[in-house]
Amino acid sequence: MVGNGTPRNRSAGKQPKVVALGGGMGLSASLTALRRITGDLTAVVTVADDGGSSGRLRDELGVLPPGDLRKALAALCGDDDWGRTWAEVIQHRFESKGELHQHAVGNLLIVALWEQLGDHVQALDLVGKLLGAHGRVLPMSAVPLELQALVRGHDPQHPEELTTVRGQATVALTRGEVHKVKLVPQDPPAVPEAVQAIREADWVVLGPGSWFSSVIPHLLVPGVLQALTETKARKVLSLNLAPQPGETDGFSPQRHVEVLARHAPKLAFDVVLADQDAVPDTASLRTAAELLGGTVELAPVAARDAPRAVEGSSARHDPELLAAAYDRIFRMHGRIGPWR
Repeated sequence: MVGNGTPRNRSAGKQPKVVALGGGMGLSASLTALRRITGDLTAVVTVADDGGSSGRLRDELGVLPPGDLRKALAALCGDDDWGRTWAEVIQHRFESKGELHQHAVGNLLIVALWEQLGDHVQALDLVGKLLGAHGRVLPMSAVPLELQALVRGHDPQHPEELTTVRGQATVALTRGEVHKVKLVPQDPPAVPEAVQAIREADWVVLGPGSWFSSVIPHLLVPGVLQALTETKARKVLSLNLAPQPGETDGFSPQRHVEVLARHAPKLAFDVVLADQDAVPDTASLRTAAELLGGTVELAPVAARDAPRAVEGSSARHDPELLAAAYDRIFRMHGRIGPWR
């Protein structure tokens, strides 16, 4: 594996075609790793964010929330001076007492190009070209989506009552137990380029990320789910390092697999990837993975210096370790012969 962002040479120079789905920092972690092992990489990003700068732009201009798309583009920037500089620029947030406070530069750039070009995909491709991104970033749908969750115990006074919680930012921090999520509008159209990328991929990676607000929403877009079900690509489900406070508080690794299978019971995966130190019950995880028709791959993928015990901190993936895990999976479970 090459650690400077340059993909390793494979089979007469050909690279595996990889599509990564998700949103937020989880998808960024996956992309940062994957760009180290392939030069043919596409990110398909959720568009249900309604908080922060993205939410403000969405409310004011009626556009897709650009934040997760921006984070994916930043993750695909190279490790050279050009890439590091542009990653910092598009992630930069203004500090002021006015309307620009906490707006991210990349969000404004993306939205400006959407308005100028009138085409989501063309605009994102142009931003990627400017940044020298090692891959392509696509939205999963071309319409802004609202995430709704059915939550048990959202009201502490009624712990068994089911409540509908609306909005990605609210769902991510909800109290109670999330049982099911849906998108509004229901059955939103998939971006054709995203569907095509999934169908033509050698490998598809789903996760890690906020399980109900960044990972599962992809399975609620019929065109994306159909492509995932019908593609000949092999598929990896990449689990989180730890439960997310609020959204998946108290969830075991196998519980993450079970709720995903409940949302898409016909979708199969070849491999479930988990950090070896985050799985206290390997047998139960293997049983859950069988629901998806897959096997379990345990590997060290967490940054060992992550301040796990500090309040407000969270474990993070180590790019090199995660890249090594993906590379090993692709080689062990991949097709025989050169990449097409």
